[in-house]
Amino acid sequence: MSEPRTPEPALSVQGDSPTSTRDEDAADGTQHSQRMLNFSDALLSIIATVMILPVTHTEISPEQQFDKSIQKLLATRIAVYLMTFLIVTVAWAAHTRLFQVVGKIDDTLALLNLACMMTITFLPYTFSLMMAFPEVPLGIFLFCVCVIAIGAVQALIVVYAFSFPHLLNPQVGCAAPRGLCRQHILRIVLRGPALCFLAAGFSLFFYPVSYVLMATVIFLPYVNKAASWCRDRLLGPQESPAHSMEFFTFNLQEPLSKERVEAFSDGVYAIVATLLILDICEDNVPDAKDVEERFHGSLVAALSVYGPHFLAYFGSFATVGLLWFAHHSLFLHVRKATQSMGLLNTLSLAFVGGLPLAYQQTSAFARQPRDELESVRVSCAIIFFASIFQFAMWTAALLHEAETLQPPARFGGREHAFMFAKLALYPCASLLAFASTCFLSRFSTAIFHLMQIAVPFAFLLLRLLVRLALALLRALRGLARPAQGVEEAPQAPLLPAPC
Repeated sequence: MSEPRTPEPALSVQGDSPTSTRDEDAADGTQHSQRMLNFSDALLSIIATVMILPVTHTEISPEQQFDKSIQKLLATRIAVYLMTFLIVTVAWAAHTRLFQVVGKIDDTLALLNLACMMTITFLPYTFSLMMAFPEVPLGIFLFCVCVIAIGAVQALIVVYAFSFPHLLNPQVGCAAPRGLCRQHILRIVLRGPALCFLAAGFSLFFYPVSYVLMATVIFLPYVNKAASWCRDRLLGPQESPAHSMEFFTFNLQEPLSKERVEAFSDGVYAIVATLLILDICEDNVPDAKDVEERFHGSLVAALSVYGPHFLAYFGSFATVGLLWFAHHSLFLHVRKATQSMGLLNTLSLAFVGGLPLAYQQTSAFARQPRDELESVRVSCAIIFFASIFQFAMWTAALLHEAETLQPPARFGGREHAFMFAKLALYPCASLLAFASTCFLSRFSTAIFHLMQIAVPFAFLLLRLLVRLALALLRALRGLARPAQGVEEAPQAPLLPAPC
């Protein structure tokens, strides 16, 4: 006999259910902002990463040597890239916090956000102008104008959202009067664009000051935190006002959510990996006429010329993938990302974004063999900084391990030694490769390729090696304890002989 069917539960009609909430939002023309935020995060991670393209396309002819002028040019472009990458991440953090205040969106807010994203997508073009014409202030001026426009659109979003309170996060009404809250948010949103307005003015007659002001935008939250700390030490703790936003804060000094950091980081890693294959598709497809003339129609012979390029691609992709794997493993054990961890993660991502430049340097070994030593050192430096900031992020988490890490990754946890080895592998390997080129400069290319091949195998064998090392340490400790016990055993007191 067949069992009687259990009646399916009816859909809930209570106001707090997700289905009824979506129906109510659709009825009044609003919707949750999660999908729009996902779109914005993806776009911002792309914009931040493609900033490296003008640097990777720095043209160095085969006749040019990697002399001090080329080194200075490349170092300047890398420094400007890092600054603009960090400015984009500041805009991403401000956008994320802004939509912590705005809980729902309507058509007007969605269009305003699209206008903000359109302005952000213009930043790589202005950065390319800065790279191509470093002495001309127009590139700096246009970059600053874009940042000002981004701030203006975000200010419009704030004003519009506060004009329709049903779009705001419910916690905003509980924290402070809406007028004070709006003023507080506008002050923070317009702080960076105000500095860029000054930078745009200085770019017209003394552009070095513009770079200083643009760099100040990056470190402004940390400067404010240091200033608040000094003020509290000199004047004592300040009393909070009657209407303080203690329940809901819009503060750039507070850490972002772990999920947002993971999403943005995954976007950067994915785009860097994509840029590598785009370079392969663009630069390593032979011309049909060239195949006919030089290789007598043999496509295999034509592709064999690009062997070093494909080797450099696979090595660079393995580096990007394993750095993502280390980042993924770390955040599996992270419960909460602190402010210092967020800064270190941003710096690590900035150098991860520079890995296409490392690929360009290593793929040029065949074209410019005399410059391979400098190319290897540039690539090792990029990999080292991308990985050492990951290791520093884990170290910063250990300082507050009770609130930031899961128990297995803390001191004495079963995953602590494994995480240490995993995050220390690339810094040690890249530093060893860089140091080896100082003594064995003739074999710099072989050293670099050996590192690219050995590190993936080391990741595969890492857990086994860590377990063997720990077992060996326990065995040595076990051998030392009996000897120590024999040496330190107290002697029994001598008793008088019986009569």
